[in-house]
Amino acid sequence: MPDDAQYFPQMIVPAGHVEPVARRIRAFLAGRVLFDTVRALYVWEWPGYPQYCVPAEDFTEGVLIDEDHTQKGGLGVARLHGLRSGGVARPGSARLWTEEAPPGLAGTVRIDWAAPDAWFEEDEPVFVHPRSPYTRVDALRSSRTVRVELDGEVLAEAPSTVMLFETGLPTRYYLDRVHTDLTRLVPSDTVTSCPYKGSTSAYWSVTTKAGNYVDIAWSYDFPTRQLAPITGLVAFYNEQTDIFLDGRPLPRPAPVRRTAAAAGHKSG
Repeated sequence: MPDDAQYFPQMIVPAGHVEPVARRIRAFLAGRVLFDTVRALYVWEWPGYPQYCVPAEDFTEGVLIDEDHTQKGGLGVARLHGLRSGGVARPGSARLWTEEAPPGLAGTVRIDWAAPDAWFEEDEPVFVHPRSPYTRVDALRSSRTVRVELDGEVLAEAPSTVMLFETGLPTRYYLDRVHTDLTRLVPSDTVTSCPYKGSTSAYWSVTTKAGNYVDIAWSYDFPTRQLAPITGLVAFYNEQTDIFLDGRPLPRPAPVRRTAAAAGHKSG
């Protein structure tokens, strides 16, 4: 069995990488357009996923408020700005890259993801963070058997699965509910979102004889159309359970590293 570092494809884009966005990008605050651009850039401040950087001249006049302060970060020096739209202010939420930034970034603005009320690629909403053009997500039906155990207790045993392959994450195994012991799953109020899969419809915790495990299983009743095969199925975190594929135990991968920008987004 390969070690965890080789068990699934890793992210390959280094921090500081810049690419053009071949899509129309818009953001809204208080019902008004902050910017509408076809000249955005993808900028990777860390390898996991990019941010959008938008030419300052593509912002609606008056929404960028210069706060007369510079800030040095991992990619260079930026001038801090706030956002103001429709009587709503978001101080310190925008960074205008100066000449002391990677080539091509000077004069573009990166705004905090949570500052606008909504983001759009073309006419479709984007959640959590921009979708990376180097991340692939595939949901494939498979007749391989899957058994899920926790502390030696069986939580699910299925004759088939939908395997979800997402760059940088362990393979997830989505199982029909009829093959999952729903009497062991305790519903929680947790809801998380993913830019590729949508928002979860359910999370479950499990109690075994050895302990309590919070939010270790989840489901998407209304995933994005690209991930329709996982609709209504149940998946378990490989990092917290013991999964057997065709009777062979899989290694538990290390927890996926997340940044503050992805807080609240569990990698399902």
